Amino acid sequence: MKQQKRMQRRVFIRGLASSAGLLLAGCTPTDPPTYGNVLRMGDLLTYKAHRLLLPAHSLAREYDYSDISSVPAIGTTNPADPAKCGFFSDEYGPVYEQLLANRFADWRLVVEGSVARPHAFSLDELRRMPSRTQITRHTCEEGWSAIAQWTGVPLRAVLEAVGVRSSARFVQYFSYDDWADGIDMLDALHPQTILAYGMNGRDLPISHGAPIRLRVEKQLGYKSMKFLRRIVVTDHFDDHGLKGNIQNGWSWYAGI
Repeated sequence: MKQQKRMQRRVFIRGLASSAGLLLAGCTPTDPPTYGNVLRMGDLLTYKAHRLLLPAHSLAREYDYSDISSVPAIGTTNPADPAKCGFFSDEYGPVYEQLLANRFADWRLVVEGSVARPHAFSLDELRRMPSRTQITRHTCEEGWSAIAQWTGVPLRAVLEAVGVRSSARFVQYFSYDDWADGIDMLDALHPQTILAYGMNGRDLPISHGAPIRLRVEKQLGYKSMKFLRRIVVTDHFDDHGLKGNIQNGWSWYAGI
């Protein structure tokens, strides 16, 4: 029996190795780039393998209310304050400060790009859309994972409202601390990917990304960007240069 299991394991590993070659050979211009780097090729292999082998919309585990834990606020905790902003922006920091002063009444989330009906959503508009509440684990690559309750509008509902074009492949998002990132359309349409405006039964705190943060429950925590200001739907991949993950040493895809 043990010998049979070892043989099955060898067959699986050989099959996975063969699949790796096919996956990498099948790259298209819309795939995350490897940059000719072994580690980046590993990132791409992980991405392609997840997309090929895992169920498209399997759900991240959801917990009970009693499982909620304290959630430390790290990174930028206020884009208006250089002392609390890891990437303070001279352009967007003052804008966020004004938004804070009027409790986000003038805040708008611009959604544009490869869509039929670009729109700037107010916080009230997003709150009036169908909502989802989920208790999930924020899984951190630096070790401070925590469980919290998040309430918001599914990103899918927002994308449907603006009419995503059939050619669209990625959703790019931008923050008030001048950071940029993106996910593919599969993660964007995932039922647990939400634009969260509530945390643990209250409005989203400033330190956790008010007024809106993205929650991408099928990837590591750094993909769930805080302080959203703009979303752009694109037909092609964008690494966002020095404002994005890849050129700062992080994986673009951090699936879990």
